Amino acid sequence: MPQVLTTNAIILCPHGGKGTSIPTSPKWTVNGGIVLLEGDTGTLTCPFVLCPCVGYTLKSMGLNATMVDGRKVVLATDFNQTFTGLPLIITETHQVMDDTTPAPLPENRPAPPPPPQMADMNKPVVIAVPPALAFNTMTMMPATIAATFTLTTAFPKNWVLTLLNGVAKLNVDLTNGLPPGAVVAPPGGNWSSPSLVVTLTLTAPFMAALGPGMHHFFMTGVSQRGLCGFAEVILTVT
Repeated sequence: MPQVLTTNAIILCPHGGKGTSIPTSPKWTVNGGIVLLEGDTGTLTCPFVLCPCVGYTLKSMGLNATMVDGRKVVLATDFNQTFTGLPLIITETHQVMDDTTPAPLPENRPAPPPPPQMADMNKPVVIAVPPALAFNTMTMMPATIAATFTLTTAFPKNWVLTLLNGVAKLNVDLTNGLPPGAVVAPPGGNWSSPSLVVTLTLTAPFMAALGPGMHHFFMTGVSQRGLCGFAEVILTVT
């Protein structure tokens, strides 16, 4: 069952940077930790100097009904991202669960067991092949490069592909690709079957424009519960 998210939670970015959440309403606490609400923010001590994650703004997936002062309570299982588009890794240790549902229950009737997709606490598995790519700006070879991401989960929701440009030190959402230089197939982030293969194809002009350095292509797969798995492909441009 999902736990409410508090300031005591361990929140990390994929690079291991520790998060510090900044609550805006201290009305509900659990074991001394303030329960966090949609719109609360946080900072990250991200060690990834090429494009640091910096921080986050928490969002609710709308899977529960609990609110404080008209704002949704965030669950530890709600999918949330850093400012650079990468997934937050969240661990809660308390035992305060939120079994509410968006749809109201009949009066004086207990909540039914959660449907299978909400009871599933397994993170999606994401595999990137190959994990490393190389491009040479002097020879402009290879002319094209392709990488595949294989995503697997019993109850899929969506996926997100993010480019961290290590030269410009910025992040780009590549979920729809940037044709003709970066083609994603299929594009759009929809994920409906338990297993999905997404292919990223890059052209020589696109890779040359990234500039010499390391560039990270980060794939995140999200389940209907909000849990996520991720993998990255690193492109080295020389």
